[in-house]
Amino acid sequence: MKKIFIASAFALLILASCNKDKEILNTLNDYNIGQQSKGYHFGDKLQIPQDVLDYAEAITISYGDKESSNLTIDPNFFSLGENDVTFNIKTKGGEVLTQDATINVFAKANARKVPYEVVNQYPHDADNFTEGFEIHGDTVYESVGLDGKSKIVKYTLGSRTPLLEVKQPDTIFSEGLTVFGDKIYQLTYKAKKGFIYDSNIKLIKEFDYPEEIVEGWGMTNDGKNLIVSDGSKYIYFLNPENPSQIVRKIAVASNKEGYDQVNELEYHDGSIYANVWQKPIVLQINPANGEVIGIIDFTNIAKQNTTGNDDVLNGIAFKGENMVITGKNWSRIYEVAIK
Repeated sequence: MKKIFIASAFALLILASCNKDKEILNTLNDYNIGQQSKGYHFGDKLQIPQDVLDYAEAITISYGDKESSNLTIDPNFFSLGENDVTFNIKTKGGEVLTQDATINVFAKANARKVPYEVVNQYPHDADNFTEGFEIHGDTVYESVGLDGKSKIVKYTLGSRTPLLEVKQPDTIFSEGLTVFGDKIYQLTYKAKKGFIYDSNIKLIKEFDYPEEIVEGWGMTNDGKNLIVSDGSKYIYFLNPENPSQIVRKIAVASNKEGYDQVNELEYHDGSIYANVWQKPIVLQINPANGEVIGIIDFTNIAKQNTTGNDDVLNGIAFKGENMVITGKNWSRIYEVAIK
């Protein structure tokens, strides 16, 4: 009888311990949900629930291949936007509990709403599924996508007639491009390689993407590095002499929102401008840290040109100080003065 009582007491103790473990994990899960909207800034202390702190002997956080016991939002550990982490809780009883969580990190400075005025319109070939878009003087370089239809087109702004057109193999889905010095660099969607051409769009060589970049999306340059997006929250800076090498990367977020699916890019006057796939906005981004410092809302223009899921805003260039935008299969190009 005594043995049965001891066994029953032990079973109750285990059950109570399991329930406490579950309660702690639920507390962290609730915390995770609550932080989705609130978010943190770099330098903030993580607000761990007191129940968890009382129950834990030690807490560490795993993020990617890194682990830290520092419960402060450190820019050397976290990045802007969503950070999918795992809390590792060593209980005072010696057990280790794990709980997945999402930590949102936002920019400190408010992103300003940037007003604009349409000052000119030009024709655009509505057959062009625009992926890359760049203007030098009055000369447009456009990378056109889709399997079997990919090409690079060079034409004069205001004309639909190509000055030069180079079709690409049917296996290639063209993406972003940029004119860097006397060369044209171009990305591909899923082929994991890019192309380098001369000014007459004659192929010089191919290059492989860095392993970290899964897909090619947008491309520009700052005169020193190639700047590339891959549909994630990251923007990568590549060595133009060896585009397979990542120099550095930044994640993109405003003071209220983290952005992924960062797409077409343009560098102008110290800022990176980027559109977000399926959104009629252009972000003005600080290239030093990824913070969104301005948002240009082109909803009114997009409504005039978008009828489905694919014919969306996807072209950013500059003509002097004015921004020039278009989209996939749009029939118009718009020149806008940024106020």
